[in-house]
Amino acid sequence: MRYVTDRKRAEGRGAAHVGTEHHWYMQVSSVGLALIVPIFLFVFGRALGSGHEEVIGTFSRPFPAILTALVLIFGMQHFAKGAQMMIEDYFRKSTKKIMIITIIIFSYGLTGVGLYALAKIAL
Repeated sequence: MRYVTDRKRAEGRGAAHVGTEHHWYMQVSSVGLALIVPIFLFVFGRALGSGHEEVIGTFSRPFPAILTALVLIFGMQHFAKGAQMMIEDYFRKSTKKIMIITIIIFSYGLTGVGLYALAKIAL
């Protein structure tokens, strides 16, 4: 007797044959972000009203710097994948390709700028 899960049955279905992997990536990244974003908001909120030296001191410590980098990287990847899904649903042909390329460039650019700023603060 062969046992096939719903996920295994759905893999390879759809036009691009990657819908299940995309869905699971979004599910896992959303759970991860749901766990780390509240902690990040607490750290960021404590530094929000502080002076320049206190903010530099806060984000120079390893835990806030690593947490900020994780939120930035995974948040922007989650944003790019979600925006790509939306674009695939509502746009067609060359407009779809241009929009997907634009959103990927935007998310990588924003991630790079954010990590550069974080490195300038933390180092």
